[in-house]
Amino acid sequence: MDEKTMVNDILSGVKSDLTAYQTAISEAENMELRQTLQQIRNNDESFQYELFKVAQAKGYYQPAQKATVTEIQTVKDELQQ
Repeated sequence: MDEKTMVNDILSGVKSDLTAYQTAISEAENMELRQTLQQIRNNDESFQYELFKVAQAKGYYQPAQKATVTEIQTVKDELQQ
């Protein structure tokens, strides 16, 4: 397995983990557990962003083209209806 594949697999796994943490946080009644999960989620988000920057710098990840002002306004208008 090459480095690009490994990095993309890790990014995908962390993204999935972040979704699971968010679900667990929103359902946690125990405040200590909730805070622990939030801390783990925050650490994973930081890790994910740092790995994303490395992947982007190495050309492993190409973000989608930036939305135009018109596209952004269209989405805003649709969401406000």
